[in-house]
Amino acid sequence: MHIIISKEALLRPLTLVSGAIERKHTLPILSNVLIETSLDEVKLTGTDMEVELVAATAPDNVIQAGAITVPAKKLFDICRSLPDGSEIEFKVDGHSAIVKAGKSRFSLSTLPASDYPNLEEWDSADEIELTRHTIRALIESTHFSMANQDVRYYLNGMSFELEPNIMRTVATDGHRLALAQQSVTNGVSEQKQVIVPRKAVLEIIRLLEDDDAVIKLHIGANHIRISDQNFVFTTKLVDGRFPDYRRVLPQGGDKVIVADKSMLKDVFQRVSILSNEKFRGVRLNLSDGELLVSANNPEQEQAEESAAVDYKGDSLEIGFNVSYIIDVLNNIKTDTVKIMLADSNSSVLIEGYDDASSLYVVMPMKL
Repeated sequence: MHIIISKEALLRPLTLVSGAIERKHTLPILSNVLIETSLDEVKLTGTDMEVELVAATAPDNVIQAGAITVPAKKLFDICRSLPDGSEIEFKVDGHSAIVKAGKSRFSLSTLPASDYPNLEEWDSADEIELTRHTIRALIESTHFSMANQDVRYYLNGMSFELEPNIMRTVATDGHRLALAQQSVTNGVSEQKQVIVPRKAVLEIIRLLEDDDAVIKLHIGANHIRISDQNFVFTTKLVDGRFPDYRRVLPQGGDKVIVADKSMLKDVFQRVSILSNEKFRGVRLNLSDGELLVSANNPEQEQAEESAAVDYKGDSLEIGFNVSYIIDVLNNIKTDTVKIMLADSNSSVLIEGYDDASSLYVVMPMKL
């Protein structure tokens, strides 16, 4: 292999695929990036055997086509450190890859392209088109509720639900739940639910720009793939059954609070300063037109603040993990929020006022 390529043309796809590459891995080749060249294209691939990212770029000149793998981070650091506008000569010489730019010369170790693992070929059972903005909005509205290294492995990811006219994302860690949905014009023929792993979900947020460019979503039995004009991203799915979250959605919450979102968030953040650092509990005392938020900690320190809210009804006292409440308020898009409660032992349902695109459930905690 022997190519001439600009720094910018190589760095852009290298930055994209690096997110799929593990720096510390038992298989040395998984720290490498696969570089394949044809007469008019350079294709880069990164994988950790769970997710795979492929991005292509146009070289200035292909002197000899070929394929090789080189250490991804080292090549990335070399490219990033070169002056803007640099012309890079990349050449395989025996068991080394030679990278030249100006007066700089680097020799990198290589491993054969034939040894590089790839996610097995698979056929997508369904394919839909949607905008980058749509899928980003769905993921950003719910990803914070995913579990992290939970023994219930099916919670360490996000449920993607597809229907003929709707796409829905759901995430829960057992203490809170986030649900978002968006209309799609060409959904699947019949309802489908898959679990996308946590790492893949966070990678999709990193990769997708927030605009109205159209992408393709391919869903298979064990994989899901996003085809974007800049990359192709594939991930294995979590093999498990997502909980029936509809059973835990609070029903019959007759106590409804309407309040300004920014005001509430500020109150919770101030009171949380003196909450227990481990459990992050705050107490809510609700009465006509007023919400009193209080917290204390093992050092016998206390904080409380009252907030004017739109509420008429019976008094109620309930406790919550304040971090969960703040996460929800950070992700609701409307300026006003609606909070629905039944009693001090039931979960709370939080929504944006007059916005049915997302809802959030937080379980209470005993204080």
